[in-house]
Order: sequence, then C-alpha cells, then structure tokens
Amino acid sequence: MTAATLSTPRREFEVIALIGLVHGTSHFFHLLLPPLFPWLMREFGLSFAQAGALMSMFFVVSGSGQALAGFVVDRFGAYRVLCAGISLFAAAALALAVAHSYAALFAVAVLAGLGNCVFHPADFTLLNRRVSKPRLGHAFSVHGLSGNLGWAAAPPFLVAAAAWGGWRFAAAAAAVVALAALALLAWRRTALIDAIEAADVAELRASATPAGPLAFLRVPVIWMCFGFFLLATVAISGLQNFGPSVLQALYGLSLALGTTALSVFLLAGAAGVFAGGFFVAGTERQDRVIALTLSGAAAIALLLASGSVANWSITPLIAVMGFCNGFANPSRDMLVRKAATGRFGQAAYGRIYGFVYSGLDLGFALAPLVFGHFMDDGHAGWVLAGAGCAQLAALSCALGIGARHARSAAAA
Repeated sequence: MTAATLSTPRREFEVIALIGLVHGTSHFFHLLLPPLFPWLMREFGLSFAQAGALMSMFFVVSGSGQALAGFVVDRFGAYRVLCAGISLFAAAALALAVAHSYAALFAVAVLAGLGNCVFHPADFTLLNRRVSKPRLGHAFSVHGLSGNLGWAAAPPFLVAAAAWGGWRFAAAAAAVVALAALALLAWRRTALIDAIEAADVAELRASATPAGPLAFLRVPVIWMCFGFFLLATVAISGLQNFGPSVLQALYGLSLALGTTALSVFLLAGAAGVFAGGFFVAGTERQDRVIALTLSGAAAIALLLASGSVANWSITPLIAVMGFCNGFANPSRDMLVRKAATGRFGQAAYGRIYGFVYSGLDLGFALAPLVFGHFMDDGHAGWVLAGAGCAQLAALSCALGIGARHARSAAAA
C-alpha cells in the first residue's frame, strides 16, 4: 500500500501545494541571470554569445546533474534533496550579488545549475507516490502552472529590483526568495516526511526491476521522451533568453515593452497549463493534444519571425503561443508517467524522470549558444524561426511516443 493509497484529499492538496511552491522557485531561478543581462552585459562588457554561454553552463550542469539526481532521489528520498537544491539557489544569488568578473558569473551559473538539477526527479517522485491517480492530472497541472508563474515572476521582479537598487540588490532580493521557500518547506516537512515513508521504501524496494538500474536506457520510448523535451525546450528558450531583444530588433519595441511581452507569454503559458490539467484527465491520447497545440504555437512563431506583424498584435499573438505551449504540458507529463510505469513501476520514477527531463536542460544549454550567435550576427528573426521548427520536430516525437504506447496497449 503506497502513500498515495493511504493519503487523504487534504494531505494530497498540501503535497501538491508544497511541490508547486518549490517548482515555482526553481523556475524563478532559471531566470536569475537573463533579466539582468542588460546590466551584466554593460557591467562586464559581454556580447550576446557570452551572455548566452552563462545559461548554457547553467543547463549543462543542471542536465548532467539531473540524470544523476534521479538515482539519488530513488536511494535517499526526495525531501532532503529538495532542501539542498533550494539552498544552492540561495548561495547562487548571494554569489551573484558580490560577483566582480565574468568568471564569477560562471560560478553563479554552476551553483544555480546544481540547485536546479534535483527538482524534476524529486517533484515527480513525490507527486506520483503521494497523490492518487484520479488527482494526478490536476497535480501535474499545478506543478506546471507554478513553474510558469515562477518564470513569469522573475523578469518583472528582477528588472524592477535592478532599476530601483541596482543589479546586485536584485540578486540579493532573489536570495531572500529562496530562503523564504526553504523556510516554508522546513515548516511543513511533515507533509512530505511521515510514518508512511517506511512503507513506501519497503514496497518500492520489493518492486524494483531485476534488470538493473540502467535498464530503462534500453527502451526506445524513453529516448523519444528525451528528444521531445530537448526540442520543445529549444523552442521556448529563444524567447526566454532573448525575447525582449528579439522584439526590439524586429519590431522596435522598447526593453520595457519587450519584457512585458515576455511576461505575458509566460503568464499565458501558466493559464494553458491550468486548462490543460483539466483536459488531460478526460483523454488517453495525450500525444494528439500535444501535436495540436504545438502546431498552433509553431505557426505563430514562424509568423512573428517574418517581421511583418503589426505591432498591436504582437502581445496577443505571443499570449496565444504561450497558452498553446502551456496547454501541452500536463499531457506531456502523463506521457512520461506512462513510459515510466509501463515497464519499470514506481521503483524507477526518480531515474526515469531525471533522465528524460535532462533533455529539457540540454535544450536550454544548446539554444542560447545558437540563438546568441544569431543575435550577434543581426538575425533576430532566425531565433523565432528556429523556435517554430523545433516545435514541429517536438510534436513528431510526441506522436511517435503515443503510437508506441497504443501498440503496446493493444498487444497487452
């Protein structure tokens, strides 16, 4: 009997809320550096490519660490791993506040990347073990929604703090955000660590696959999930890292208006995640949901890349694109859950989620390098065109995952 079987709706709500909080914090710290690029580039004389390299370092560390963090979560439990991750975020923000060189900014990226690597394997392990299946769609929706809200909160928070007190003040303020999240997680720790934990551990060890801890790497659908995350992340990375600058170059928008458009994109994504969580509970063909929504997002990205859109329509179009991206997320997470449980059961949640979501970090690592060079060479439209093409490739992966699952279900 698992914790999800024994838990009450009230306890499940608390687990979902706490995991949402820490996931939102992790996404906030994804954008610790990019909103401050205008200040950091001026302070340290950086090019767009050099600024993008900082984010590549962040996601290389996060991606490689995430694949390993899944094993740590499976072995030692998720709560302590989550606390360590948030503590590293606080350390990264404080290091940024006192940074005096480009090398120091790389150290900040490494610390933040190490903090970020633990969240997806830990979050999804806790949700899958402690939330009953009828409420999992909503749990994934809240998880994704909180991430988008964290993304949406970071640019205005950091830009406003930097405008008021300088970029070092903004970094110190970000450290306070991490410490507040850590304090709340410690206060409500009994929701994540309780007497049920021992029963969970015993059951999961008994159900562990005899094929070995790396057996999941021999399953093609796991690699298809990895590829989907990589491509889908490349698509949104261009806007997250260079969106205001792209819109300024293509349409002459000010930095403030470009930042507002980015926040609208992220908030619309949050609304899409919320709506998608309710929709996914009523369908078994999550691959088709993903294909439909990403098709719409890709079409808008390619339209914006043309540079021919009227300025008044930019923000509404970006909002629709964000909503489409967000709507696909709960379906995406349910697809991964099917891949994880179909062959390996609960014993492998951490390692499978860690590996698959490391594709997300790899996408975030590669995209700034490519898109940063596009920006330096004066090809801002290529950033949006690349995003649209990546979305089309990602939806083909989703359809492939769905087709394999359908064949497996028919053969069972």
